[in-house]
Amino acid sequence: MKRVTLLFISLFIVQSTVSAKKAKSDLELVKITKNIYAIVGSLGSRSRQNLGSNSTFGVVVTSKGVVLIDSGATYEGAARIHKIIKSITKQPVKIVINSGGQDHRWLGNDYFKRQGAKIIANQRAVADQKQRVQNQFFRLGNLLGKEGLKRTRASYADQTFDKTLDLNLGGTSFKLIYAGQAHTPGDSFVWLPVQKIVFTGDIAYTERMLSIHDSSRSKTWLSAFEAFAALKPKMVIPGHGHPTSLAKAKKDTYDYLSFLRKRISEFMQVGGGIEDIGKLEQTQFSYLKNFKILKGRNAQQVYQELEFE
Repeated sequence: MKRVTLLFISLFIVQSTVSAKKAKSDLELVKITKNIYAIVGSLGSRSRQNLGSNSTFGVVVTSKGVVLIDSGATYEGAARIHKIIKSITKQPVKIVINSGGQDHRWLGNDYFKRQGAKIIANQRAVADQKQRVQNQFFRLGNLLGKEGLKRTRASYADQTFDKTLDLNLGGTSFKLIYAGQAHTPGDSFVWLPVQKIVFTGDIAYTERMLSIHDSSRSKTWLSAFEAFAALKPKMVIPGHGHPTSLAKAKKDTYDYLSFLRKRISEFMQVGGGIEDIGKLEQTQFSYLKNFKILKGRNAQQVYQELEFE
């Protein structure tokens, strides 16, 4: 009887520990400067724990309210982000900027709209969101289950822009800039001209390998990166990874994309086929997290892109 009781207690402790781990948010608050923060998600894959939001979000607190860059992949994920915001300010979230079309950039919109926030996005990002929304819900449903998607609804921008949009809230100036298709068709960056800080969305990844898929364009991704780099930011807040320098963002994103395009072009010129491109030597970038998972697929996507250029 004593053994059974001990076994039951042990199982209860293990189950409680697992449940606690699942419930715990892995979002990390990083203060950049006065009233400007990054909320950094997991550098690994999407999971039940991170509710699909393995990305970095931006928070700018002004005297008239908060500007949030990206809203999370689910209603609950948005609530987690909001909880962190409320730990640093009593100001309400007034504006949410969607930097692109990936689910963790916008599927938390409905949560913040219910709080009274205005949603802003590039018009191409909204078109991309609408085109891929069913697939995004399907993938998140497989990962999180019905409970994980509870209350999550597609809610699109209240205001869109074409190339640029200037905003000012509480004396803080923002410039939203679309410079070309990158990880997704509508990827834009948010520039704070006074502070010389840029929130890049998925135009820049650091610490982890970027992901190239069929909605990405490596050629214009490079030019989008060049557009924000030309502003000479003092601090880069990437779409994935911690706040960093322009040099680090260039090494982990721009240099990798340039490398792929150059090496794959050379490979194609000597008759190399797509069936062998996954073997392309990329070990100089093996320091990036998720390298083994993504390197082959990235090479295949760039090969297919170059075939039609």
